[in-house]
Amino acid sequence: MMLPVNRRFVLVLGVSAAASLLGCSSLGILATYTPTSPSSVTQLPFTSEPPTPTIAPATQISSPPPTATALPAGLPDPKSASWRPIASGLAEPTDLEDPGDGRLFVVQQPGVIRVIQNGQLLPTPFLDIRRRVDAQGSERGLLGLAFDPGYAANGRFYVDYTGAGGTTHVSRFQVSSDPNQADPTSEQVLLEIPQPYANHNGGQLEFGPDGYLYIGAGDGGSGGDPLGNGQNLNTLLGKILRIDVSPEHGYAIPPDNPFVKRADARPEIWAYGLRNPWRFAFDSATGDLYIADVGQSRWEEVDFQLAASRGGQNYGWSIREGFHEYKGTASGLTDPVVEYSHQYGCAITGGKVVRTQDLPGWAGVYLYGDYCSGRVWGLRRQPDGSWMSQQLFGTGLSITTFGQDSAGRVYLLDHSGGVAQLVPAQ
Repeated sequence: MMLPVNRRFVLVLGVSAAASLLGCSSLGILATYTPTSPSSVTQLPFTSEPPTPTIAPATQISSPPPTATALPAGLPDPKSASWRPIASGLAEPTDLEDPGDGRLFVVQQPGVIRVIQNGQLLPTPFLDIRRRVDAQGSERGLLGLAFDPGYAANGRFYVDYTGAGGTTHVSRFQVSSDPNQADPTSEQVLLEIPQPYANHNGGQLEFGPDGYLYIGAGDGGSGGDPLGNGQNLNTLLGKILRIDVSPEHGYAIPPDNPFVKRADARPEIWAYGLRNPWRFAFDSATGDLYIADVGQSRWEEVDFQLAASRGGQNYGWSIREGFHEYKGTASGLTDPVVEYSHQYGCAITGGKVVRTQDLPGWAGVYLYGDYCSGRVWGLRRQPDGSWMSQQLFGTGLSITTFGQDSAGRVYLLDHSGGVAQLVPAQ
């Protein structure tokens, strides 16, 4: 069942055994959890009709509605698609990227990047930096990868990993003369962010439609944001950052970043008030930005930013968790567009907006999942500007990340090492 709502809503969609096992996501996205189902992707139908979503109070969103052609009304029938396994045997995958040529590069948390080419997992790693990566604990490690928009010509790519002492490194590397192997000696560290605790490291890297590199940084960890980083503009923690990596060395600050002229704020900041943005994604057709932010102990949320935004949004953490008061009150906060409670999962995994020609009825659907329950939801903005979301799949997997190739196809990755592609149902 799906229910259009006015601006925002709470999902109430069935009970998960994994959620009751973990109880909360205070440790972030990669909490310790062993799935009881095998490492394969299965579409699990409901045994009964899910309860009707609870409508949350309306919020004011000062944005124009999308065009009807960009986002059709409703959500697709989940029976029209399925998840087809395409690879297995990977070590704790955290990201999947396509440099634009159809190869799939899978990031492994211990510090290795592998290549899937023509449906085969190549035996030799693209990059192995395990000796530089601190992957101790459930949330540290090699966490993100982004290929330069000019990768075909310049061979540059960027990674986000935790190094010695847990410090976040955003580094540039160069491909070697072999297109399936990087040069591990080419590392140039562009940015280092000290981490006060072992969890909430963020780690997402993504080039926006503007050509700038966006970086997801968690609030520094522990629980409840004890250092107040989410609302502190003098730290890079708890933020989405935006930098210009076009210089040969280091990086530059985009002149239109929202806090570039403020002495009391870091100029790299694009948006703030985030706890642990575990996966964000730009819609390749519209340029809109979707941010999945892992909750504290009760609520998981998806935040949204229009392509025309000038940045500066405050998504509320740790004043709020989802729509709900957490520490005090404040005005000027940007509401999420959807949340779900810990009855139905414990740690959100942000996904991608489907844009493949193979699934035309899925165009504009943002897929997101939960690490603990294995549920996958679809979210779509309606022609009148409201939102609709519905659980589409039950996978039984520990979903660590989603990926997308240059043709707009979407992939789902499991913590135990599997990769699956969303394909038309046979």
